[in-house]
Amino acid sequence: MLNAILYLLWTGCQWKALPKDLPPRSTVWDYLDRWDWDGTLTRIHHALYVEAREKAGREACPTLGIIDSQSAKGAQKGAPRSTPRAATLARRCLGASVTF
Repeated sequence: MLNAILYLLWTGCQWKALPKDLPPRSTVWDYLDRWDWDGTLTRIHHALYVEAREKAGREACPTLGIIDSQSAKGAQKGAPRSTPRAATLARRCLGASVTF
């Protein structure tokens, strides 16, 4: 089941394009919905995150967070027309520029 969920999340494929060697899409959807609701996905993500950090020789919990200056400058602009664009830029940069 986890392989099917990870396949969907990794490839971004449509539900109906799920390979035949994985469980039916209705079953995968039910598990994904249930695991999201009860926090199982969060626990799996945290366990994998900690393991990956330790395997890389780093502490399990990060001690530093970095925010890209473009995000900060974009959010500080005050013109009404630039606010949506600044928010969009901040969201785009956030994923690549924040390190935990």
